[in-house]
Amino acid sequence: MTAVDAAGTAATGGTVGEKRNDSSSLRKALLLLAVVSDHPSLEGLALAELAELSGVNKSTVLRLAAPLMEKNLIERDRVSGRFRLGFGSLRLGQSYLDSLDLRSAANEELRALMRMTANTVHLVVLSGHDVVYLDKVEDQATVRMASRIGASMPAYCTAVGKAILAYSPEEVVAPILSVPLAAITSKTITDPELLRLELSSVRRRGYSIDDRENEPEVRCVAAPIFNHDDMVVAALSVSSLTSRMTPAKVREVGPMAAQAGLQISVKLGSRKAAAMLH
Repeated sequence: MTAVDAAGTAATGGTVGEKRNDSSSLRKALLLLAVVSDHPSLEGLALAELAELSGVNKSTVLRLAAPLMEKNLIERDRVSGRFRLGFGSLRLGQSYLDSLDLRSAANEELRALMRMTANTVHLVVLSGHDVVYLDKVEDQATVRMASRIGASMPAYCTAVGKAILAYSPEEVVAPILSVPLAAITSKTITDPELLRLELSSVRRRGYSIDDRENEPEVRCVAAPIFNHDDMVVAALSVSSLTSRMTPAKVREVGPMAAQAGLQISVKLGSRKAAAMLH
């Protein structure tokens, strides 16, 4: 090694080769963490299983697992020797979830969907029997919708409400359908059984439709958004006047809304959404 090389090594804290080795070790350690995470079970993974799934030999697995265990990202059963996620992973994941804001996670996809469709896009959540508008992105060049952030609408007669109800547990759906459903327009579905059939259609399509059920001259399509537990937590919609949102346009925009919903769901940690996108 020349004097210049020695000086460079001293200044940077290691040779280029050493840094590459460190980088490789880090990637392999992160791979081990990912493999353990992808195979959650009470028993965990045996050393041989972890080595096979990761493509890393057993001795290297043991070496790289040591610092992960020190930080409690993974743990090894003292009796069986099997590896599983440690409480440090839970703490790390919870910190991420605590910092996650639904509006921030959805913003990019909402704006992209607005640009693709040239129509107003909403983000909503369910609150009791109603949906509440959290965000609204609209194309200033098109017809402006009367909706506003913070406003609420009945869930049963809106596309966003049906998108959420279609994937909600029975204890959420039943109370909403058990009370008299008022006809907001002549198109509103007020029969609980017909509405249940509509919710089944939503699950088959992957998106819901409000065909003038909440406003006489407005059509909407909506799609669910899922969280890290694969539970529906919100929905997004694309809305426009019936003259612009024709039945043919609904069939075009529906899959686009469903795709945007899945992309937001992935940001929120939904494994189901990630699998559907791939």
